[in-house]
Amino acid sequence: MTRDDQEAHVDREPDLAALRALALVAETGSISAAGERLGVSQQAVSLRVRGLESALATRLLVRSARGSRLTREGQLVVGWSAALLAASDDFTGVVGALRADRERTVRIAASLTIAEHLLPGWVARWRAGRGDDDVVVRLESVNSAAVVEAVRGGTVDLGFVETPSVPTDLGSATFGHDTVEVVVPRHHPWAVAGTVRAVELAATPLVLREPGSGTRRALEDALERAGHPLRADPAAVLPTTLGVRSTVMAGAGPGALSALAVADDVRAGRLARVRVHDLRITRPLTVLWAGSRPTSAARDFLRVVHDDVDPVGAPGRGPA
Repeated sequence: MTRDDQEAHVDREPDLAALRALALVAETGSISAAGERLGVSQQAVSLRVRGLESALATRLLVRSARGSRLTREGQLVVGWSAALLAASDDFTGVVGALRADRERTVRIAASLTIAEHLLPGWVARWRAGRGDDDVVVRLESVNSAAVVEAVRGGTVDLGFVETPSVPTDLGSATFGHDTVEVVVPRHHPWAVAGTVRAVELAATPLVLREPGSGTRRALEDALERAGHPLRADPAAVLPTTLGVRSTVMAGAGPGALSALAVADDVRAGRLARVRVHDLRITRPLTVLWAGSRPTSAARDFLRVVHDDVDPVGAPGRGPA
């Protein structure tokens, strides 16, 4: 072997498995005993050591019927590798602890309707089912477009959205459906009539969520399909469900919100539902994840979500 060949071999990254095998041969005095400690065959240990000898272009072991002993070069290599192997063990331990922590944590991004009206019940049941006070849900409450970006960016394990358009580059499953309803204050003319046509709705300044919201996207898509695209400028644009509800109650204009979000206000008489007699606005409730499948803890959480969906596909309201 030429000097250049030797230098090329030495410049390679160290083979940790081979170094560990050599260290165990030195400790136990035999290749077979090292194999038992590693849980591999004697042949596998021998091949690792021979590969290391080839990479370093030097003999490391003297093999005989009485066992194996290190050459002087082998002793040097074992000594030099001790710190490297210890660092590898530390790294493995830290990664293992990180993995264990991930199994106790689910990072979730959810659009506002799901975050406000469904997730509290799911989190309570997931924690109760795990029987572990250390389990944690870390939640970001943002609009559907931001949820998709969080899942794509790997900052969350699961994303819950209400948008009709589901990205094809992510794993997804529909777990229920929601209805978007037009609501007005009790004294509004539409509340008296109880109904409005899609063409009039499209021409009316509405109180809406911001672009990127699943609620707004569902309304716009439904009107587009009905042949009456939303053409009036909004009366107001708010970043939260609460903001839309409060602004509608104040009389700024009709609004469009999830049936989950307005149910209590309708029962209390603060808002009135208005039927769009030639239009029904529904949207899927979808969970998203990156990669081939969610983490183990995330799959446990999804089982809680699945159990909360009634036979017709509408999510429950959580614990009473």
